[in-house]
Amino acid sequence: MRMSEQDLIDFGIWREMDADITDEEAKQEALESSLGAIEELDEEGVDVEWVSTDVLEDPESDTECAYCHYRAPSEEAIREHSERAGLPVTRLTRMDDQLDRETAE
Repeated sequence: MRMSEQDLIDFGIWREMDADITDEEAKQEALESSLGAIEELDEEGVDVEWVSTDVLEDPESDTECAYCHYRAPSEEAIREHSERAGLPVTRLTRMDDQLDRETAE
């Protein structure tokens, strides 16, 4: 049974990456890996949606990070997606309340 849109939970994922993810080719590879894992999970009846990713450079260290927003039915689904995609999960948080431009007006 497929989950409805409202059954999905928003998650924020902080990924400390080993590779240079500011490189366009590396970004494309990570995206393709993520989308491939989403497709596999979808075929198994698990809804995982990618919403957005911000690539962050830390000028204080050599670490490059990605902050990703995904929607899924559970933390376990997010972790399974990340494992299949070969992407690290440094920190995973549930996003309960979100502020946006409409909220501020």
